[in-house]
Amino acid sequence: MEIIKKDETQHEHPYIPELKELYKKGRITRREFLRNATLLGMSLASATAFLSACGTKATPTTAPTKPPAVQPTATPKPAGPKRGGTMTIATRVPRVDHPARLSWIEGVNQFRQVCEYLTYTDYDNITHPWLLEKWEADAEVKEWTLHIRKGIKFNNGQELTADDVIFNFQQWLDKDVGSSMLGLLSYLQPTGIEKVDDYTVKLHLDSPQIAVPEHLFHYPAMIVPRTFEGDITKQPIGTGPFLLEEFRETERAVFRRREDYWLMADDGKPYPYLDRLVYLDLGQDDAARIAAMQSGQVDNIFNPSAEIWQAVKDLPTVTVYSTPTAQTFVIRMRVDKEPWNDNRVRLALKKCIDRQKMLDLAWFGEGVLGHDAHVAPIHPEYCPKDIPPYDPEGAKKLLAEAGYPNGLSVELSTQQARAEPAMAQALRESAAAGGFDIQLNILPSAQYWDIWTEVPLGITIWAHRPLGTMVLALAYTADDTGKPVPWNETYWVDPEFTTLLKEAERTLDVEKRRAIMCKLEDIQMERGSVGIAFWTNVWYIANKKFKNVGAHPTNYDILYNAWYDPEA
Repeated sequence: MEIIKKDETQHEHPYIPELKELYKKGRITRREFLRNATLLGMSLASATAFLSACGTKATPTTAPTKPPAVQPTATPKPAGPKRGGTMTIATRVPRVDHPARLSWIEGVNQFRQVCEYLTYTDYDNITHPWLLEKWEADAEVKEWTLHIRKGIKFNNGQELTADDVIFNFQQWLDKDVGSSMLGLLSYLQPTGIEKVDDYTVKLHLDSPQIAVPEHLFHYPAMIVPRTFEGDITKQPIGTGPFLLEEFRETERAVFRRREDYWLMADDGKPYPYLDRLVYLDLGQDDAARIAAMQSGQVDNIFNPSAEIWQAVKDLPTVTVYSTPTAQTFVIRMRVDKEPWNDNRVRLALKKCIDRQKMLDLAWFGEGVLGHDAHVAPIHPEYCPKDIPPYDPEGAKKLLAEAGYPNGLSVELSTQQARAEPAMAQALRESAAAGGFDIQLNILPSAQYWDIWTEVPLGITIWAHRPLGTMVLALAYTADDTGKPVPWNETYWVDPEFTTLLKEAERTLDVEKRRAIMCKLEDIQMERGSVGIAFWTNVWYIANKKFKNVGAHPTNYDILYNAWYDPEA
């Protein structure tokens, strides 16, 4: 998809010529060029044209990913798109109020049909303008100018202007709102937001930051009007392609097509093609969702588990899409609570992770192994490291040094969902040989998420982010008072790590940024607060009659251009 309409040569960021030279010399890959050039404001069309002009010099991506486990079924090109149809999606329908506080992608996927973002990171991890027409960064990436598209209206008829965008930034940076955006935008103060005119906002950052456009697609960054009062279910006003028709927590959310959406389709009429979307909460039982898919009750299952994938991947009525991601299940330790305040104990538990066994048991081998640093092979700045071996004898030695010569009993808490129970059981068994006696506390999801930041030892799913620096800022830093940011669930804050992360966030040179990432990964491996056994593939399983759908690495439902072909 390409919706960018702008001059392709004027106002080019001063680093882009150097990026071009790096690519021509074979020092960066095609993917690295595309990602960095578009982040600095170069249109995808211009970046692609440059790569085409360079002929066959493009080097393959370095991301060591496996081919999709199941390729989409080859079908003849449809004679569409057609209008009409309802897609029914099996998913949780969780409690939602302020979009800035959204924590779970299920709720995000429902309300992203009503509200939109300033930017858009696509299925290939390339970031585009969306509600923005374009952006510009100064040479130091410390001043960003956001140009808002003119003529976009909220579904109440109010036009989107700079005042609305500024209102949202203020909400994200308000500690009383409690948004995870507060940690992500740690480089920006409310006083650094300037209204230039009705369609232009300038951000004056405290420190340089290369990832501003991607941060604006972080899922709590939905744009609401400046009249928003705090509950999107009661005031469902946005610029998106659908209107909220019904919302019943834990039951269903229903959306109908908006007639005056701002983005036009190829047939000369506004998107979307579909008439309705129904998000149906079938609970957490995989069997219920599998049965619903098999019977045709639902057309799609949100973020299916490995068990669901196994059960439905060969059904003749569905298409299965697959993509590698930076999604993972973090084995997380609260460093402010005993015994995890002792790094020797944390290292001992990491040595007890039998990574390949855990991947095979919990995710049918569909992923790649991790090394306890929260940066995945799919990230552009990833620094390859050796995978730590399973070493129970080494764990015993460390426990003895930490004062536990006879072993240590601990409790591991997590939710009864997806891969977590299998991971917990695998860790319990593999850690026994290393001196750990692990008691499992497997909770219903709602109960676990009420206490997920409080338990001393737990397993938490973390969604994919397109840049390695993004999760590090969200989960392993503190605010300006030294307090861990809202999503720092382990309370681990390391001054050297924070300093290096700031340096990475302002480093344009891809090779230099990767060198910094090597150090960051080393620190997390040596004294960090999490164990990361593997990164998952994700699947998008849909009725084959639905077109223009696919597996987004963050499990996002991008449905404005999806359409239904009853004859497929």
